[in-house]
Amino acid sequence: MLTNMDPPPAERNFCDDSNRPMKPNIVEQYNQYMGYIDNSDRMSNSYSMSRRTFKWATKLFFHFLDLTVLNSWILLSSCGAKHTHRDFRLLLVRNLIEEAGKSQDRPTPRLVGRPSSGAKNVLRLESCHNKHWQGKSTQLCCRLCSSRGQRKRTVYKCIRCDVGLCVVPCFEGYHTKVNL
Repeated sequence: MLTNMDPPPAERNFCDDSNRPMKPNIVEQYNQYMGYIDNSDRMSNSYSMSRRTFKWATKLFFHFLDLTVLNSWILLSSCGAKHTHRDFRLLLVRNLIEEAGKSQDRPTPRLVGRPSSGAKNVLRLESCHNKHWQGKSTQLCCRLCSSRGQRKRTVYKCIRCDVGLCVVPCFEGYHTKVNL
């Protein structure tokens, strides 16, 4: 055992006169004061977020997160709050979800002036306008292949954009690339 609380034991036999083993001073102190450590371990494991994982860093992160939540609850309780540990965790999760929802509600800043010529192109990439589905149509020229100098005909189009596109390489490419 290692400690910085007690001086190192003198070199002697840890047996008394009747040859029974004696506890070192460090063991006696640990047994005397370990009650809070056991209580803390029990409380942190009662609502643990950690799950079985092969990655030790993930497990360590969630263990430290559990201990942080427990220490926060202990500090709040020492200030006179009357929450149980379980209620504190539920309140914490509820507040985190509310804060995450508020960040989604912020409007995107609008640029002043005339929109650029590429604004229509970028509009097809934004997440709020991503309801693009393939649909069948009459024979059309593929827009992406035509921009590359190839002449391909297809019966598929993007319903939202009303643009003829090949199914495999061009449909995804048209909706993910900025410069076409």
